Amino acid sequence: MTAYATLDSALQALRLGAFDYIQKPFDLEDLKHRVDTAARMRKMSGELEFFKKAQYRVAMDDVGIVAENPAMKEILATVRKVAPTSATVLITGETGTGKEVLASLVHFQSPRREQPLVKVNCAALHENLLESELFGHVKGSFTGAVASKRGMFEVAHGGTLFLDEIGNLSLSTQAKLLRVIQEREFRAVGDTRTQTTDVRLIAATNKDLKAMVAEGTFREDLYYRINIFPIQVPPLRARREDIPALAHHFLNVLSKEVGKKFTGFSEGAMSLLMQHDWRGNVRELENAVHRAVILATGDLIRKAHLAGISDAGARMDLDIPKTSDELKRLKKAARERSVEEIEKLFVLEALKRNAWNVTRSAEETGMQRANFQALMKKYRIRVRDAEKPAGEADPGG
Repeated sequence: MTAYATLDSALQALRLGAFDYIQKPFDLEDLKHRVDTAARMRKMSGELEFFKKAQYRVAMDDVGIVAENPAMKEILATVRKVAPTSATVLITGETGTGKEVLASLVHFQSPRREQPLVKVNCAALHENLLESELFGHVKGSFTGAVASKRGMFEVAHGGTLFLDEIGNLSLSTQAKLLRVIQEREFRAVGDTRTQTTDVRLIAATNKDLKAMVAEGTFREDLYYRINIFPIQVPPLRARREDIPALAHHFLNVLSKEVGKKFTGFSEGAMSLLMQHDWRGNVRELENAVHRAVILATGDLIRKAHLAGISDAGARMDLDIPKTSDELKRLKKAARERSVEEIEKLFVLEALKRNAWNVTRSAEETGMQRANFQALMKKYRIRVRDAEKPAGEADPGG
């Protein structure tokens, strides 16, 4: 507080840590307002710091990322290697596979973890709005620009910018993004000034960018700029080993949200989860568990609670082997789906074709009965489950 205000003294006070600078004579109500604002800002700063530390702990513990599948374990090991660097990361995979979670993990395991992680969904905004979102705009630069707005490249300065669904960018916006990556500078919409930026870029897409480059809908030079460190996330149907752990993780989190307690999933419910094709990947699984948590009244999630999931149609596109020789060939050629999935379906379909007679099923497939039974035991397939009269409720389902 001073009666001799100068610009130099004001700047010096702020540099030394003052929140505000008041000149005499002052209005008492104005002083109260400024003190109140300072107190609220201090509280918000503390909450933000707590939130950042909580996010960091979550990311460091890999919470929400399940890796029983070898491919996913390799991805997490790769993330730990690339995170401490400044390399641009391109995460590809189907919708709902967890690309955003991996991007967060890269950020919070990097030296930039104390700085902002800013996320932009490139598919959610019109081209003109997206440009303003990324680079900002000055007041009056276009109709509706009643005030200047900071862009996400400015907000993320010193931290990480995550561009989700980067394949949805127009060629015009791609050109401007390429310039920012190359020159580390940009201009806000309607501004003549150039601003510099220091951000670590992480991009994600569910599209085939190589094919888009060939079609001319994605710039080749931008593709090579962002594809410095690619990470391909497999779909959930290709890593079924992760389904039980993921399902239990979502059950624990969501049951706390609704104030219920569960001991887990019934055998029938888990079997259904394991067999479903999960076209919506991890996000679809989370939604299914969420609905089940709401519907369930006991302490166990059962088949009846998994609304919208059925045995029929879960594996419509699978070429299921009918003999042991076909099984061996498919296991060698397995790419999208795990060996375990093919083996389990091989046994189930053989049993269905032979009215759940184990001996006939083994003979038809060319396997010894003992070996066929070993596969049944491995995947907990029981003939008595199929022998219940139609319509009879399954207490373990």
